[in-house]
Amino acid sequence: MRVLALDLGTKTLGLAISDEGMMLSSPLTTLRYDNENYNYLLDELEKIIDKYNIKVLVLGLPKNMDNSLGFASQRSLNFKKLLDERFNIKVELVDERLTTVEAQNILIQNNFKREKRKKVIDEYAAMIILDTYLRMCNNE
Repeated sequence: MRVLALDLGTKTLGLAISDEGMMLSSPLTTLRYDNENYNYLLDELEKIIDKYNIKVLVLGLPKNMDNSLGFASQRSLNFKKLLDERFNIKVELVDERLTTVEAQNILIQNNFKREKRKKVIDEYAAMIILDTYLRMCNNE
């Protein structure tokens, strides 16, 4: 069973995918969109869900450091509602605090140049969200 993780930003949606055994995660791609054009994102996600036979979507929920929900959290919750309405698959929320910082550190440690980091940071953040979910599923 494959899982697709989503890191929703204001202009990008980073995607990461699991292997069939739900043990490994890999960055997949970053979708760029304008002006909250979620219909475009949903159409693109539908292609990916069909292509990879995705059974679960994991959406990052950006909580504040004090565990409260702010504007970014509400954007993710609204997007989850759209995902639930459009697709007949489970959508899970995963706390994504500091995933972008962690992704940035991974990319820097692996000598990614700044321009390259900017292009892939969201899909690496999605990969960290997916890793968190997979660890929860595998009781680690």
